[in-house]
Amino acid sequence: MSVGIEKLIETVQHNCDIADAQHGGDYTMCTYLMKMREYFRWVGGYGFSDRIPADELGDWLESREGRFNELEEADFSSIEVDGRQADPFDAELINSWLNPHGLVYSAGLENCARAHFYLAHLDSSEQQQDGYSLHISGKELARGLNSPPAMMQESTIYLRREALRRLMWERLETWRWNSLDNPMGRAFACYDLETDIEEALSLIADHELESVRQHEIGEYLAGQMLGDKWNHLLMAVSGTPAELMMRGLRDHLADCLATIPYLVEDGRESSIHFLLGNLSGMRAQLFPSLRVEYEKWRESGDRRGLLELSKRGQDHWQQLAESLLVFDEGDPHLRHQVEEAVNNAIMKA
Repeated sequence: MSVGIEKLIETVQHNCDIADAQHGGDYTMCTYLMKMREYFRWVGGYGFSDRIPADELGDWLESREGRFNELEEADFSSIEVDGRQADPFDAELINSWLNPHGLVYSAGLENCARAHFYLAHLDSSEQQQDGYSLHISGKELARGLNSPPAMMQESTIYLRREALRRLMWERLETWRWNSLDNPMGRAFACYDLETDIEEALSLIADHELESVRQHEIGEYLAGQMLGDKWNHLLMAVSGTPAELMMRGLRDHLADCLATIPYLVEDGRESSIHFLLGNLSGMRAQLFPSLRVEYEKWRESGDRRGLLELSKRGQDHWQQLAESLLVFDEGDPHLRHQVEEAVNNAIMKA
């Protein structure tokens, strides 16, 4: 391969480390330590059934903390491919160089304007008639502490099969602490997790990849509705509860546009459980009627209530989102205006 793969991996990982150094403190201590442990699992190549050596993990954590301290004020490095250099956030240009070599790269901003990068083997690419392109990645070569299984940049959707598999492992580990009879536990009960955990997680990831895909399609459709001003408003309230509200309501709009109708019509019961199992925090507060309809479905087996809810939700969340677009991104009271508008539009049963 002529792209200088080792140097490329080193540069992307360097940028990932800078992002982690700048934003690792955004997590609670418990979440941070869990993410670091699973990050170490990836770095060390340990399987999900492997016991992580405590001494080795402790030494690694100490060295990582030292590296993060060194990089906290560092600037991101440009990406070089075959002697050509690009800004690390110009993913479209970089992918035009890398995709022919079977690689995919992504860069962007997550919640609270956290920088995000990753580099992986490209499993497949698609160009959709609706105007968006889709990249599905496999083995990851460089990544950060946080690894979202999907992201959308402009009109490109990135789906990360390996990241989704690892996320499912984290969800399973968290659920096992209490083993509650809840949506997440019901979702895992649909799979044989005792015989071969590696194979089971691969099956879950393959199955749930379509759910993630549908959500990102919904995100694309929502973006077409809301335009660029939505992103300007989002950045203006970055790091506040208003940002979480805006992200939550857009997630609900995306799910009502694409995810829920697909899961209901395709009869994907385990995916419906996962959808509710991941409904927490701000998103759960905004859409309590979704859990109500979920429980009705569990009792009756009739999915029509969920489908009808998604239709009502499309109108509800779109109207709410569009009502926020009248606000001025430079208004010092913007966050309070957003919070008030959203709090007055919680979708109750």
